[in-house]
Amino acid sequence: MRSMLSAAGFLAAAILTTTAAQAEDLVFTLTNGTNSVLTRFYTSPVGVNDWEEDVFGKDVLGPGESIQLTIADGRTVCEYDMRFEFDEDSNLDTTEDSQNLCELGSYTIHE
Repeated sequence: MRSMLSAAGFLAAAILTTTAAQAEDLVFTLTNGTNSVLTRFYTSPVGVNDWEEDVFGKDVLGPGESIQLTIADGRTVCEYDMRFEFDEDSNLDTTEDSQNLCELGSYTIHE
């Protein structure tokens, strides 16, 4: 009986350790602090050479608007490259930046 309890305790500890090691979703708020419509927003972990898909899909982020975004890519990284593309009528160029999104919790794109 004692060995069964020890085995059960060991199994429970292993499950808790495995669960704690899994990646959590990265949630942050993006604010458009420009006077232009933000039409596309891409992210990828620093060091990855390709952009992930457009986070907005068919949506856009107007001037002064904010949106809470979740990056649920299963990774355990916080450093992300970001690419911002604006409406073609805008005088703003495509902008890129890298930030630790875990530490920030929010990011505002400025002109």
